[in-house]
Amino acid sequence: MLMSLLFIVGSGVTAYFYFGSSEAAFMVVLAATAGGYMALNIGANDVANNVSPAYGSGAITLVGAIIIAVIFEAAGALLAGGNVVSTISKGIIDSSQMSEPRIFMIAMISALLAGAIWLNLATWIGAPVSTTHSIVGAVLGAGIAAAGMDVVHWDVMGKIAASWVISPAIGGAIAALFLHLIERAIFRKSDMLAASRRWVPVLLGIMAGAFTIYLVIKGLKKIIHLDVVTIYLLGLAAFIFVSLVTRPIIKRASRSLENHRRGVNQLFTIPLIFSTALLSFAHGANDVANAIGPLSAVASVAGTGAITAKASIPLWIMAIGAAGIAIGLTFYGTKLIRKVGTKLTALDQSRAYCICLSAAITVITATMLGLPVSSTHIAIGAIFGIGFYREAVVNKKLQNSCGVSDVNSSNRKARKLVRRKELLVIASAWVITVPSAAIISAIMFKIINQVMS
Repeated sequence: MLMSLLFIVGSGVTAYFYFGSSEAAFMVVLAATAGGYMALNIGANDVANNVSPAYGSGAITLVGAIIIAVIFEAAGALLAGGNVVSTISKGIIDSSQMSEPRIFMIAMISALLAGAIWLNLATWIGAPVSTTHSIVGAVLGAGIAAAGMDVVHWDVMGKIAASWVISPAIGGAIAALFLHLIERAIFRKSDMLAASRRWVPVLLGIMAGAFTIYLVIKGLKKIIHLDVVTIYLLGLAAFIFVSLVTRPIIKRASRSLENHRRGVNQLFTIPLIFSTALLSFAHGANDVANAIGPLSAVASVAGTGAITAKASIPLWIMAIGAAGIAIGLTFYGTKLIRKVGTKLTALDQSRAYCICLSAAITVITATMLGLPVSSTHIAIGAIFGIGFYREAVVNKKLQNSCGVSDVNSSNRKARKLVRRKELLVIASAWVITVPSAAIISAIMFKIINQVMS
């Protein structure tokens, strides 16, 4: 708690150092304080989705997960966060309808505070939610409070609402599909090690190709601009290279393993660590904007006196975002890392591999189709997809051995491998994220505007 308070206060002091004590500078100090608070909550809530599968499978320890996430989240934010950010998250409101710069700045400050408060509440109840949806709802509420309903781009909001269903559905389906393929190709064979020598290099190649494309279009999009053909050729090259290079490595490693699931799973450990690092890097590069985008907008307006569609990001603002995510993860992220990794359904390395791969492929697919998706919803949807797939397989075996009527009439025989209570809590939090953040933000706007009038 003390470290968080010091960081939040330090964020405001940093802004004061750069802007002084004018009225506009006071707005920047407020925004920096709120931005620091938002960054802390991003680290506490959203980062868990990237590292939890590897932790839950036993591929890395909790301390290892935190270290990897802190390093690569910060690196993604600082190195690939970009030097320009949209001042309005996802283009959901029309800033030209704001009556004056002061109103716009209060709206952005309100959005940061509301988004952070909602994330804080979600973390407290143990629900991993989308930080993007949180800030989108917060900007929506502040925009309506400041300029009315006409300020909202409702077509954009419709796409965001659709992503509540699209993201987890696609993520769950892709994860279940890959687990089905692994089960059939490897784990249902009498000689699992021979099958793994044939198929694991291919699976690792698929992961390498998918993550190469994912990293370019998601994690490095603000510093590297390549055409679609080049991006997919890079992915193909990564697939071929890794498939060929890892074949002798997998063959050599498999000689010391026992011919059972636990032995084969060890072959996925190192790839899982790499995928966790890449997911964290891409997340840091993208989601840092949820904390520093509105802050950069306020700083830009305070410096120029005009509202612009894009705002440059000074290094001190980027540092607040990166440091806040790292501190929030380190001190508050363990609760959700444990929950997502171990409390939703049982994971091992091959299942965690499917979840990480699903995250990359779903983002790639959505980008191709122009669909808005949430990385949080994808990861959680993939975990539940794995659980429900396993549940269906186990209960089908029970039906075949005991008879359909026996399984349906006996709770002891029908297995449940997904925790329904956790599913209900998370799904409920997702549904109310945007409206809850919007209501909090509208209230914050009214209070701040009244106090500062």
